[in-house]
Amino acid sequence: MHHCLKIDQSVCRGCTHCMKQCPTQAIRIRDGHANVNVSLCINCGQCLKACPHGAIRIEQTPFEDIQKYEYRVAIIPAVFIAQFPDNYSIAHITQAIYRIGFTHVFLAESGVDIMNHLLPKKEGNDKLFISNYCPATQKLIQMRYPVLLPNLSLRRPPAQVVALFARAELAKQGIAAEKVGVYYFTPCAAKMAQIKTAGSQDNLLFQGAINMDTAYNKVRSILSSYKQVDPALPSTFSFPSCTNVALLSSSVKGECRGNAGRTLAVDEMHNVIEFLEQLEEEEDTNLNYLELDACAEGCLGGVLTVRNRFLAGERLLHWAQSLPGELNDELKERIDAQKDDLDGQLICAPPQSSEAMVWDPDKAKALHKMENSRLILESLPGIDCGLCGSPTCKQLSEDIARSEASIRQCVVLKLKDPKLMNQLVKIWGERN
Repeated sequence: MHHCLKIDQSVCRGCTHCMKQCPTQAIRIRDGHANVNVSLCINCGQCLKACPHGAIRIEQTPFEDIQKYEYRVAIIPAVFIAQFPDNYSIAHITQAIYRIGFTHVFLAESGVDIMNHLLPKKEGNDKLFISNYCPATQKLIQMRYPVLLPNLSLRRPPAQVVALFARAELAKQGIAAEKVGVYYFTPCAAKMAQIKTAGSQDNLLFQGAINMDTAYNKVRSILSSYKQVDPALPSTFSFPSCTNVALLSSSVKGECRGNAGRTLAVDEMHNVIEFLEQLEEEEDTNLNYLELDACAEGCLGGVLTVRNRFLAGERLLHWAQSLPGELNDELKERIDAQKDDLDGQLICAPPQSSEAMVWDPDKAKALHKMENSRLILESLPGIDCGLCGSPTCKQLSEDIARSEASIRQCVVLKLKDPKLMNQLVKIWGERN
């Protein structure tokens, strides 16, 4: 997967906040600065939230890139609308998105209704399905819990469905594919990474992603300049409505509402990891559907959102109360008109496991390093202070065994018993 979290070494102070917060132990402090092991990073963005110095940023598609295309499609999650206070109507916000340069504006959650209409869920299936909605949690499962991969849902995420639908409609209008640019307003780093990963489904469907905070600032500027909705300009979504269940799908328990049987939602990455550790050992959970969100309160708590997630959630809930429980016949007919083009494209290929860490390509050497790591750990104090630049003593022992660190980095051991430190250095050697 593409890595889109970047650390500005000129700003980073090596304070360890990001390292301690990283759920996959992908960060080390070396030479006074944070460094990311991209093979371990799942782009969840927890480090960005933890950094008190603003040293971490998320790369994005330059906004000016949308001008490369004659037809510019914005696919926005409902969370984006919820970033604005109630004094800005949905029509006002939508019109502002057109004003900043887009020719079509789709709500990502419409993909839930399109999918459910074309591919209804089957009742009575006892298998546990795990949501693939959150790219960070899917990447986590691929890296650390491959035994659960058969349980990942293969239904396309809503934004992908909308991208397919929009492209199909424009194609039937005689518009060439190369004239169409589809962009997603992302609240998180993980979705950005998916879109930028060459060959991924998102990469094939989207020309780029706009960071939600960037899009918010551009739209807010337009709203300040145009106080009222102009009736002469478009102010509705290109697919004008969605159901109330679909709208809430990106909030915590939102997916659970749309699934039958026993469901469970777990949010915030550290809670997700704790639950997955238990789930991996459980033979029978009696669950039919599991919703996992890397961010607290789901996408409402995304690292690129700008508004308090609880206030944003309240606006989302209020909006949902005004929406129907079912699409009208006109919209169903519009979906049916694209059925042939979407047939066979609504199911994803099964995800493959990805190796998080390789001790050594040689099996014998790998076992030797693992045993060395165990022995080194017995010599360390076990207080997980992080002063060595590794998140825990266990991680330091692994780093030393892989010649990526030195036991001299243990400050506690150095102060407590300098003679023992020198003896251990003779055993384990300096860092290569």
